[in-house]
Formats: sequence, structure tokens, C-alpha cells
Amino acid sequence: MSNHSELQAERERLTSERQLVLVEIGRLRESLQIEPELELDEGDPEYVVREQNLALLRNFEERLQEIDIALEELDTGSYGICKRCGQPIDPERLRIMPEATLCVPCKSELEKRRRMSAR
Repeated sequence: MSNHSELQAERERLTSERQLVLVEIGRLRESLQIEPELELDEGDPEYVVREQNLALLRNFEERLQEIDIALEELDTGSYGICKRCGQPIDPERLRIMPEATLCVPCKSELEKRRRMSAR
């Protein structure tokens, strides 16, 4: 992804997604603060909802961090470059996973090594 207009479009898409993620984080934080000290039993439906909201909040916070890293890489000119081999990451991979920092071959190799070491 080296074309200036492609990079600008990606920046706009990430910035837009960032705003949506921030809205969701705010909504979840607000819902979790309604009764933060409420003692709930694990079998209580409100407990389940609260745990689901906490998990969603963590996921959105992780996504926000990924987006911020991608935006920073766009600023520094390192966006779309594999951190392992230095080759460009396939633009289609970046469209699907804008936070990708590894090309498919390097990611596959790392996953293969993890599986081998887990044995």
C-alpha cells in the first residue's frame, strides 16, 4: 500500500473506525458504572450481562490500541511493511486486518513455530 490516495483512504477508514470504537467504549463504560459495587451472584442474569460487557470493553480497548498503532505507522511511513522481513504486506490483508504487522508468509511461519514448540 504505497499509493498516497490509498494511504489517505486507509487513514480515513481507520479514523472513522476509531470514532466508532470510542463511542462503544464510552457506552460500555457508562453501563458498567451504573452499579459498579453491586454484589451479583454468578447465576444472576445481570452478572452474566456485566461479564459480557467487561469482555466487550476489553475487546474494544484492544481494537482501539490496534487502530492507534496503525495510525502511528501511517504517520511514520511504516504502515503495510512486515516487521519481520521488511516486505510489503498484501493490501488485501491490510483491508481485512489493518492492524496486521506481518505478511502472510511470516505470520504462517511464526504460527508453525508456535505449534512446534507447544508439542
